[in-house]
Amino acid sequence: MNTKTIISVTALAVLCMAGAQSLWMSSDSHMSFFITSEGPGSGADLGGLEGADQHCQMLAEEAGAGDRTWHAYLSTDGSGGDESIDARDRIGQGPWYNANGEEIASDVEHLHGDNNLNKETALDENGQMVNGRGDDPNMHDILTGSQLDGTAFGSEEDKTCSDWTSSGEGSAQVGHHDREGGGENPTSWNSAHGSAGCSQQDLQGTGGNGLFYCFAIN
Repeated sequence: MNTKTIISVTALAVLCMAGAQSLWMSSDSHMSFFITSEGPGSGADLGGLEGADQHCQMLAEEAGAGDRTWHAYLSTDGSGGDESIDARDRIGQGPWYNANGEEIASDVEHLHGDNNLNKETALDENGQMVNGRGDDPNMHDILTGSQLDGTAFGSEEDKTCSDWTSSGEGSAQVGHHDREGGGENPTSWNSAHGSAGCSQQDLQGTGGNGLFYCFAIN
């Protein structure tokens, strides 16, 4: 084998290794988190968890990420008559990346601790930034129905708009994706305060738009 042949074979091997590494990195950081660019359109009535999950899946498919199974980050508190469910138990194990390949959190504990979620990284499924405090209109109230640790509230007080089936009376616990604003925990991404009501108008009136977080579980 002459020198030119050796160089060519070596170069080809290097390119193949680089390509494989690039493919692995691309696969590993494939989008697995987003904020919905829009809600189903009935305020906090999302059709329950099933309807919310279907909405996540539909938006993911439209964005070219339908090869994964998507779940909404939403808790239920049993106010709709069923057992309570914790949002943290619905979203897989992580890590999770936004549409730009930026890591949001490495695992469930990181997500509910010092995560990397903020206005610049909490993008929608199309990689677009979601309006926050100071933007017109403000849409930083993200539906979660969850406590700071991602667990459900007790059913004594409705924090999920009747487990995501009401667009009338009730309230939904929301987080601030931009990590600023008002409420008991203004910098919390998942549990800042309760909404004024469950209708689209109520949600918009307090700085929201019926949006929620979606996570790929596999």
